[in-house]
Amino acid sequence: MTQTDLSDMQVAHKLADAAGQVILPYFRSRDLGAENKLSEGFDPVTVADRAAEKAMRAVLAELRPEDGVLGEEFPPKAGTSGRTWVLDPIDGTRGFISGTPTWGVLIALTEGEGPILGVIDQPYTGERFSGGAELAEMTGPLGRRGLQTRAVAGMKEAILFSTFPEVGTEKERAAFERVAAAVKLTRYGMDCYAYALLAAGQIDLVIEAGLNAYDIQAPIAVIEAAGGLVTDWQGGPVHEGGRALAAATPELHAAALQLLNRQY
Repeated sequence: MTQTDLSDMQVAHKLADAAGQVILPYFRSRDLGAENKLSEGFDPVTVADRAAEKAMRAVLAELRPEDGVLGEEFPPKAGTSGRTWVLDPIDGTRGFISGTPTWGVLIALTEGEGPILGVIDQPYTGERFSGGAELAEMTGPLGRRGLQTRAVAGMKEAILFSTFPEVGTEKERAAFERVAAAVKLTRYGMDCYAYALLAAGQIDLVIEAGLNAYDIQAPIAVIEAAGGLVTDWQGGPVHEGGRALAAATPELHAAALQLLNRQY
């Protein structure tokens, strides 16, 4: 098989491999520094973020030169194919610089109406979650298995994750808290790993705000391949970013939407 014969998912795996090889030497390094992208607040970026995106762009330049590239750390690259690779070299840089293994490499391929495949890769734990046409699987220390969201009985039995306790604006935070008050358990600080756990049938809801396209496209593809739903807070498309609701089942999704949009 030549390089041009590789499937899109095989290319995605090569991207994840390239990023992981670059990132891992920096993880838990005592001399790793981080720059702050914001004048107010804290949005860190490290040399590992930039090096990983460069490595993935180099792979795409060789294997898919006609495709566009949208990444977090460098300007977009226009393509001629109508397809775009959407890359987040380290989703969860705060976790990365803190030494927690909840960050990941996000890779998606879109044809304009949303992602057609996605990969959530955690190089340190050796777990990779992949979703696309007729494919929903993970590989890791325990081998390979299919991904399937779980059929939780209802909100009272659901587990909800979000990256931060501070979810967007004051109104968005209040909406999130209405859902949090209705579920069995709420946990924070998981970044993209939360979406992977939802696809793997471990949790049931992820709610976030203020996302970019590169934050959500890979999770959309993986979760939808596993049988779940990912929309904005009105039930519409969210592949361009914004406020995201990921749910294991349509029933849970509808219940969470109702709480998010309840008016007082």
